[in-house]
Amino acid sequence: MPQQIKINGLGSSGEGVGKLGELVVFVEGAIPNEEILAEIEIVKKNYAIGRLIKVLKPSLERIEPFCPLYKDCGGCQLQHLSYPAQLKWKRQQIVDALERIGKINGVEILDTLGMENPLRYRNKMQFPVGKNLKIGCYARGSHKIIDTQACMIQNAQNDKILAAVRKIAKKFNIQPYNEDTHRGFLRHIMGRVGFNGEFMIVLVTATKNFPNEKNFVRDLIKELPNVTSIQQNVQTYHNNVILGREMKILYGKPTIHDKIGDFIFNISARSFFQVNTVQAEILYKTALDFADLHGYETIIDAYCGTGTISLFMAKKSKKIIGIEVVSSAIADAIKNSRENHIKNAEFIVGDAVKVLPKIFEPVDVVIVDPPRAGCDKKVLETFSAMNPEKIIYVSCNPATLARDLKILEEFGYKTKKIRPVDMFPFTSHIESVAQIVKA
Repeated sequence: MPQQIKINGLGSSGEGVGKLGELVVFVEGAIPNEEILAEIEIVKKNYAIGRLIKVLKPSLERIEPFCPLYKDCGGCQLQHLSYPAQLKWKRQQIVDALERIGKINGVEILDTLGMENPLRYRNKMQFPVGKNLKIGCYARGSHKIIDTQACMIQNAQNDKILAAVRKIAKKFNIQPYNEDTHRGFLRHIMGRVGFNGEFMIVLVTATKNFPNEKNFVRDLIKELPNVTSIQQNVQTYHNNVILGREMKILYGKPTIHDKIGDFIFNISARSFFQVNTVQAEILYKTALDFADLHGYETIIDAYCGTGTISLFMAKKSKKIIGIEVVSSAIADAIKNSRENHIKNAEFIVGDAVKVLPKIFEPVDVVIVDPPRAGCDKKVLETFSAMNPEKIIYVSCNPATLARDLKILEEFGYKTKKIRPVDMFPFTSHIESVAQIVKA
């Protein structure tokens, strides 16, 4: 039986949060200050999950989603919420995480820096291929593929890549991969778009043998004559990991170039690179501002990737040392440093916990941009043992950020301020930069 619920907040994945008596109820598609009807589908000890039936009293922040696939696709969670309201909620995620998880008070949480035009911002797509050559995002909460002709948060060039691959695969009767039977050939399509018209196509396949390889590549070049790189990635394992170990260049170059600020970067198929270069520049400039460099500092960039943040910091510091466990990313970082004429950057392959104790020179600033899981406590302890004046923490997860800031407090460091930056409009994800100083 449908229940009437008043929605008071948003959960960490963008779902509406209300109460039935004392029971917290999460309802996807509902937003604060709404009265709704919801069917309660799952009841747990401390919460319930409801399905939105009807909005009885809509919020003033409710808008019409711009994508016709929105109700089915799991790619964007917040198209029904106005963009200014998204920015306020993303800031609130950090406020809530610091209070509830970190138990930290007195931190200045600045307003979220959003985009002037929050559409077509993604330079990278990686879409699964399914039965009847359906290619697109997964439906919400499932592995059912929503066939996608156009995605409004993707660079338009990625839509062209999808259309061309779908057309040619049908022509040559290329069989899509079936994750249940582990049969078929084409698993995923990856597109990466750089600047100056450069773009890369990666065909992720379940076998090394590529049926009609030469004809497929020939037709792909005809459809997309400006393509910079076409590659095959072989992923033979029966799992959900998108890329396998083996790469093969089918046409063109192994990398493309992209630009953030004044810097040009080499991007390989495996490289981590921010998918929103407009906001990445804002993110890195915020990190640079928080570091407040004067030219004499030695800096550690503990998860340097392809060296993006490192290069931004290098021009304002004495020396920067980048550390990254992925060897191909370090190779890109060295190349990026050389091609951008940066002379004071050094890059090391390895685990930060093992590498950092071997650095015997004084360190003034530590930059850290970890994965969603945040930093291991040993990493944070190693940072504090180096006794830097500042730690600049770039985070993609408010929960693990709050946890790690609490640990750093135990090691004698205090968080001064945090700036959220919206890298992923219309989704529940938020990046932020924290300025942490020695107490």
